[in-house]
Amino acid sequence: MLGLAARRTGIRAFAQQRGFASGFKVCVCGGAGGIGQPLSLLMAMDSKVTELSVQDIQGAMVPAAGVASDLSHLEYPSKVTGYAIDPKLPPVDQLEAALTGCSLVLVPAGVPRKPGMTRDDLFNINASIAAGIGAACAKYCPDAILALIVNPVNSVVPAVAELYKKQGLDSKKVVGVTTLDVVRANKFVSEISGVPVSDVDVTVIGGHAGKTILPVLSGTPVANLPEAELHALDARIQDAGTEVVNAKAGAGSATLSMAYAGARFGKSVLRGLSGEKTVECAYVESNLTPLPFFTSKVVLGKNGVEELVPLPTLTAYEQQRFDEASAQLGEEIEKGLAFARK
Repeated sequence: MLGLAARRTGIRAFAQQRGFASGFKVCVCGGAGGIGQPLSLLMAMDSKVTELSVQDIQGAMVPAAGVASDLSHLEYPSKVTGYAIDPKLPPVDQLEAALTGCSLVLVPAGVPRKPGMTRDDLFNINASIAAGIGAACAKYCPDAILALIVNPVNSVVPAVAELYKKQGLDSKKVVGVTTLDVVRANKFVSEISGVPVSDVDVTVIGGHAGKTILPVLSGTPVANLPEAELHALDARIQDAGTEVVNAKAGAGSATLSMAYAGARFGKSVLRGLSGEKTVECAYVESNLTPLPFFTSKVVLGKNGVEELVPLPTLTAYEQQRFDEASAQLGEEIEKGLAFARK
């Protein structure tokens, strides 16, 4: 009779022959921050995650090693390790252990916009952070899905994707996480319509900031609401982040819901990598519109983003919003590409 170890080895070999992964290594860059900690918790609880790297900078609000130690006590099989890097030195020189072998890298790293900081200031800081992490991923885990949460997503994703292209890598591995827009839209539509949130699936297209966020409400249970109410719901979904900031009286932002949304996307990626096709909205390199990057539903599979789902039919109001969103998004994409060209 085969021993336990031999049986496990045989099961792993069978799984590999059939194309099923026995588990994945995941890294959360910025894992000791306000989004990173709950995101790391949720990923550590995923049965497909066998190894989790919690990475942050030295001097983070909590040491990365402390977050990893805390998570290592959970009743889940994932091995959790913390990594702290010196922010004054290039990440590519410090992240080999954290990133090698990763199938998914989630990046909530970055700084929030502070009083007196312009949008350009925010972009230059966060794009530099994302580019540094991207360079490290390009070297140590070039086939991993690089899921960027760091804002402004509309500009940061094109910047990092362009850096991948320059190195001859697959820029489609760079994905902007827009799941929070979908999560909010689903919840708000459920509250208004009375339809269980599990039965609501709002397609959100465009980008991931302000007016570039376009929920296609015409395909949802609230499609027949009076026009004024639909427009108000559209505006609420666009500005939902401000709603949370105001409710927290300036003491924080939407860290918990963002972590939930990031984990939802991360879990969908891992299911796809395991061979189970999944569909999520994401901001990706795209040919669905004249813009080179666009948020739409995508099919996730063994290679990451494998298919772009065609855009839904739009009402006259949604088409007007689409045109406005595209104009703004085009400018924000160009900002990211210009950064990469420097």
